[in-house]
Amino acid sequence: MSELAKRVLFAVIAVPVLLGIVWVGGAALTILLAIAAGLAASEFAALATSSGSAPLRPLLVGGAAAIPLVVHAVGLGLWVPPISVVALLVPLLLMVALWGRGVEGRPLEAVATTLLGLWYTGGLLSFAYALRHHRFAIGAAAGTALVMFPMLVTWVSDAAAFFVGRAVGGPKLMPSVSPGKTISGAVGGVLGGAVTAWAYAAYLLPPTTRMGMTVGAAVAAGVLLSIVAQIGDLVESLLKRQAGVKDSSQLIPGHGGVLDRTDSLLFTLPVGFVLLDRLLALGA
Repeated sequence: MSELAKRVLFAVIAVPVLLGIVWVGGAALTILLAIAAGLAASEFAALATSSGSAPLRPLLVGGAAAIPLVVHAVGLGLWVPPISVVALLVPLLLMVALWGRGVEGRPLEAVATTLLGLWYTGGLLSFAYALRHHRFAIGAAAGTALVMFPMLVTWVSDAAAFFVGRAVGGPKLMPSVSPGKTISGAVGGVLGGAVTAWAYAAYLLPPTTRMGMTVGAAVAAGVLLSIVAQIGDLVESLLKRQAGVKDSSQLIPGHGGVLDRTDSLLFTLPVGFVLLDRLLALGA
């Protein structure tokens, strides 16, 4: 089976399951995000270790998986961590590095990559929960529509960039980081993202959220999300290039690891949250 066929088969199985979990939201979505964050954090730790900056792996993986749980607790009104608790994370990690790593264990890199990995994985993935339970998300349909807006734009942009790049070819976008990506593919991805955002905002958001965007706002959102998605992909490619690996792991057949599948979403979910929070508030 070709890599493309594996990707299509995985998408056919995974997307309906993902939609169902997003629809249910709450604890089900929290558990999915916690698992994904923990796996992504583990892969990030492996990349960092291969690059010579081994993070504090147990704290990184456990902390990343815990972030969606904390976000869920905040959403339920059970607990809101004060800023002092968040700030204490830094001295905690420094103390662990002091006794657990010492001078030879590269403590500066260990703490820095741990903090980066926590936010890069668990923190950014948690914006899916924030979108699902946004103040505009009145009901499951509205919450699902908000989550799927940046996700669908990301997926279509990625597919458009792939097929346009293969069909047109031309100069490379950033060959030192990702040799296969072309400028024509990047432009195709932006166009695909813009059209998808316009169609989504015109035909899916109004009946589900009872809100909308102007045509200009929707197209601008699609362009920005596509650009951000491609940057997210390039950022993970940069990390893999430094680590000297092709994929973050071999967990998903035909797709590599969790980071390989979420690299763009780690950027588009928070940007999508900001865009929808602002643009839907303005209305259309």
